[in-house]
Formats: sequence, structure tokens, C-alpha cells
Amino acid sequence: MNDLAVFLGQVIRRPGQISALVPSSRQLARAMAASLGPDTGAIAELGPGTGKITRAILARGVAPGNLTLFELNPVFCRRLAGEFPGVRIENSPAQNMPALGLAGLGAVVSGLPLLSMPPALQQQILHAAFCALAPEGRFIQFTYGPRPPLDAQVQRDLGLRVTRGAHVLANMPPARVYHYTRH
Repeated sequence: MNDLAVFLGQVIRRPGQISALVPSSRQLARAMAASLGPDTGAIAELGPGTGKITRAILARGVAPGNLTLFELNPVFCRRLAGEFPGVRIENSPAQNMPALGLAGLGAVVSGLPLLSMPPALQQQILHAAFCALAPEGRFIQFTYGPRPPLDAQVQRDLGLRVTRGAHVLANMPPARVYHYTRH
């Protein structure tokens, strides 16, 4: 089955787990992965779904062994495992990154719907991500909304600065990429 059919099937079966109505476009996936490459080091991707962003990350020259995916949906996990040999796949919440031994990451790439999450959950996810990131590591997130995807108080509490990235019109709906780093 193609990505759209699998994605829509999961939207119907697990509506609470899927926040979008269609998978991310190739253009958004490329924008999310644009700053990554073989020199980035280890990378975690949060909420890879059907793997559009995963494909774009690997296409940038990131070695499969340097990529760990965190996906809660078991159907997506099985599909990802079949499509991306050598990539570590965790059927686990993003907050488990440090507990699973991830440290010194060059980047965390997130497709999670942060704006729809309560600030406490945002803080847990971002805290885990920045515990797993190297000091110069970055957290890459997209959003469909008109403002940054991270609650301003969470951003202040964690001492993060934000940089706006690409605005991708060729996505349904259009999206904006943001990069978060430590001050």
C-alpha cells in the first residue's frame, strides 16, 4: 500500500494518534532535512509516520545507523522497519530518548503536533530532546500555524532561542519550519 492509504487507514483507526489529515509533502520533508548531512552525527526523528521526512534525512547522506525513529503507532513502526533497514526504530514516546541511551545527538527532527499538546507535555518532550542533544545540537520542528510551535513559556523555561526556517507552500496545509537551539 502507498503512504497515503496507510496514513488514512491509521487516521480512521487511531484518530487520537494522528494529527494531520494527509502525510507531509516531499517539499516539507526536504525543508525539514535541509540542514542535515553526513557530518550532523546521530539524529532522532519524532513521529515519523509513514517515513516522508525519514526518506529526506537519509537522502541528505545521513547513515541509517545514525538515525533513531520514535513512533507510537505500531502499524507505522512495522512499515518503517520494512522500508528502512539499519535505522533504529523505537515504538516509544519521545520522552524516553535519554532513558534509551540517546546522547550527543546532532539534531532532533520532529513531526509531532506540538501546538495541540499541553505545555507540560511540550516541556517533557523538549526537555528529553535537549538532554539527548549535544550542546550545539538543534531541534527542528514544523507547524501549520502562524506562530512558532513551542509555547513561549516552555521556550523561556528551557532557555531556547528560535530561528524561522523555510515556509513551505507545497504542503497541505502550508507549513513553516523552525529551529530551536540553546542560548
